[in-house]
Amino acid sequence: MAKSEQVLVLEPQHELKFKGPFTDVVTTNLKLMNPTEKNVCFKVKTTAPRRYCVRPNSGVIEGGSSINVSVMLQPFDYDPNEKSKHKFMVQSIFAPSDISDMEAVWKEAKPEDLMDSKLRCLFELPSENDKPHDGEIGKTLSSSVTKTESTTMFKSVSSSLDDSEYKKVLDDNKRLQAELQRLRDENKQFKEEDGLRMRKGPISSNPASTSSSLVKEEGLNTRILALIILFFIIGVIVGKVAL
Repeated sequence: MAKSEQVLVLEPQHELKFKGPFTDVVTTNLKLMNPTEKNVCFKVKTTAPRRYCVRPNSGVIEGGSSINVSVMLQPFDYDPNEKSKHKFMVQSIFAPSDISDMEAVWKEAKPEDLMDSKLRCLFELPSENDKPHDGEIGKTLSSSVTKTESTTMFKSVSSSLDDSEYKKVLDDNKRLQAELQRLRDENKQFKEEDGLRMRKGPISSNPASTSSSLVKEEGLNTRILALIILFFIIGVIVGKVAL
């Protein structure tokens, strides 16, 4: 027995067009309309399930309503000489009274009750008219180049920075390194002198002297910590500029 004619109205009817570049996910929409008064169950199938993500890929369309299906093509190396053999099929059936178990509904459906429509996939590259103007070149580059090309382009842009600014950052970094080393040496010397005094005799009973020593050490440690943080920030900046 022949299958029933598809009751759903598809838009587009025969082709799903995907416009490149295909270095990122490309999404196209498929509208399913139910012109009847009955609820219709549907599901979307493809010959290349690993290449596409379909949301929703199944469900129920109430009578007189419609639903938009997003078909997302995953990134791939596009060959303009290779014709797409990917196809989609929209399968449908009038919904029974009990649709609590959709898997059972499809499994128990009679072949003569199933309706389907097939669509082929068409890949297109942007036309000359679609090419961006000068102000949009950056946006186009970010979506059309590969990851390797993006990295190369970023390095090229970074290398064109003002040499005087780059030299200033390096000089500040060297100056901070020298200052940090000086503070470390002072801190080390202070601890050695303090240890020597403790070995030679009892700790001074003068509270003011002890307090002064503690304040001096805490102040020195604070300066070292602040310089370490500043040195780290400068290091990050230099690292980014040097990429």
